[in-house]
Amino acid sequence: MMDWTDRHCRYFHRRLTRHARLYTEMVTAPALEHGDVPRHLDFDPSEQPVALQLGGSDPAMLARAARLGERWGYDEINLNCGCPSERVRTGSFGACLMAEPALVADCVRAMRDAVGLPVTVKHRIGLDANQDYGFVRDFVGVVADAGCDVFIVHARNAVLKGLSPKENREVPPLRYEVVHRLKRDFPARTIVLNGGLADWRAIERELEVVDGVMLGRTAYHDPAFLAQVDSRLYGDERPPRTRAAVAESMIEYAAAQVARGTPLRAIVRHMLGLYHGMSGGRRYRQVLSEARRLKDAGPELLREALAEVER
Repeated sequence: MMDWTDRHCRYFHRRLTRHARLYTEMVTAPALEHGDVPRHLDFDPSEQPVALQLGGSDPAMLARAARLGERWGYDEINLNCGCPSERVRTGSFGACLMAEPALVADCVRAMRDAVGLPVTVKHRIGLDANQDYGFVRDFVGVVADAGCDVFIVHARNAVLKGLSPKENREVPPLRYEVVHRLKRDFPARTIVLNGGLADWRAIERELEVVDGVMLGRTAYHDPAFLAQVDSRLYGDERPPRTRAAVAESMIEYAAAQVARGTPLRAIVRHMLGLYHGMSGGRRYRQVLSEARRLKDAGPELLREALAEVER
């Protein structure tokens, strides 16, 4: 979720679900080694539980990055072995690491030795045209032996040449049966399914087979979908917040952030789908997408958009 699940996005999503675990966009270990650590790692305490997703392939550097994540208060360290973008491949991390399970195992071992947090791995089910189940089974087996107990599995191959990151989320076919088979072969490990989940019937069906689900595009483009998570999956009987209540709370947040110099656009871009499929939703999105007004706008623009859809 690079460039998507930043701190403003996660704060917004936490207004919709009290319990779901949120994940950062991928932060590379070199960026933490040489860059602005607070800019990459700061988050609002209300986002918890929140996991820090790291990218990298140097065990020692990842261990130092994991220590920073623990010091900052994250609840989990997740190693990305699934991102297929060109800029990730050239850095020798992301999905290409699935071809080097021993190196991933070394990275996991180094991070586990460095922190007391859970260290988890997100990956694909294969690379390029290779649909051999043995490839992903052996990858999980080697990394599990290094102490990884949780595997978040995007149920598509990653095509490293010829497809864009967007196409990699849509073109390779979903093969949930591969993830189901991993759960049968590794019953003691937590297997989380990711990819293409967009309705509750499908989610509940998959949860009869695997241990958890991760939502990406559905949660981003139709964020109100998250409002049902707490009651359906966590047994929380409190009524979910209404869209209007969520938007009102974001007006307060936006006011505080804009006062610190954060552009309003950085916040409201994550909120465009809040009224997805609702009457007035198109006008709501239009108000929050007008570049000319967003340039110097304050939280009053969000209040205007809310008035358009709720009147």
